[in-house]
Amino acid sequence: MKKNLFGLTVEALGEMLSPLQVPAFRAKQIAAWLYQRGASSFAEMTNLPKQLRAALDEKFTISTARQKAALHSADGKTSKFLLEFADGTAVESVLMRQPYGNSICISTQAGCNMGCAFCASTLHGMARDLTAGEMLAQVLFIERFLSQENGKVDTMVLMGSGEPLMNYDQVLSFLHLVHAPYVLGMSYRSITLSTSGIVPRIYALAEEGIPISLSISLHAPEDALRSRLMPINRKYPLAEVVAAGKAYGDKTKRRVTYEYILIDGVNDSLEQARLLARLLRGQLASVNLIPINPVVERHLLRPSQQRVEAFEQCLDAHHIAVTVRREMGADINAACGQLRNRHLPQAHDVR
Repeated sequence: MKKNLFGLTVEALGEMLSPLQVPAFRAKQIAAWLYQRGASSFAEMTNLPKQLRAALDEKFTISTARQKAALHSADGKTSKFLLEFADGTAVESVLMRQPYGNSICISTQAGCNMGCAFCASTLHGMARDLTAGEMLAQVLFIERFLSQENGKVDTMVLMGSGEPLMNYDQVLSFLHLVHAPYVLGMSYRSITLSTSGIVPRIYALAEEGIPISLSISLHAPEDALRSRLMPINRKYPLAEVVAAGKAYGDKTKRRVTYEYILIDGVNDSLEQARLLARLLRGQLASVNLIPINPVVERHLLRPSQQRVEAFEQCLDAHHIAVTVRREMGADINAACGQLRNRHLPQAHDVR
């Protein structure tokens, strides 16, 4: 079976090429074609000798991602893509045109097995982890889509399907790749990783020396409710999660964001807002309130605007930095997993 070169670093490309006894600079040329020029075949790599192109084609392949489906919001600000890999596994990636630039949300796993009660991604479980190259393929697909309108990817969140810290090694390789000057040269400070709270790996990430922003999903201010909404809380309870978040902020000097999905009559009372404020007091942190994007199968409803504002004002009164996420892409079901689930009956990655 041919080996896929897409997703390899320059150093790894050099090792792959070593049996062909070619100069070291060829690896840099190939990387430029793969990541900056979007080559889909070795024949396109016209600055390589024909003999080398033929040898590469015999031994290797270039496998990225193809568009399986796409949705675009009526206001033109949000685009959602279902991208398929060579084995038929499909994942979602979202482009959000923000006032501050183009932001993308990518997936790190196909599906998810965290079991959160409000999420579409976990309805069918997890098919598999994604490789660093498959994560990069999502980014470069949208980068090339944006190039048609003279745009580029400005910021990125690892907040699509999957739990990034349960695919730690591949996610870390991807972060180094997308930061590399021969790929996109994206600043680590332009990247946010979202986690449901895998405590040991939050501490590990803090030691990596890469100043990415961390976003932690809380969604409840006390353990009993959080365990109902997020089964991972039974393994890593709130006190441990918040302590790990504080340690991450202290170590990296990066403000940690705590995500809090507001669900009508479940976690949106003023008493719960006060408990949340008490939990986060004294941290280099902020809260991002997210009125739930309802998933039909979950039977959970969005609170009224009045309840959202009351919750926000309560946190603010307790000196907790708080924002309410601006809704984008509601008309195209932009919540994680919804487009993929629609295509699952005919997809190859159904378990």
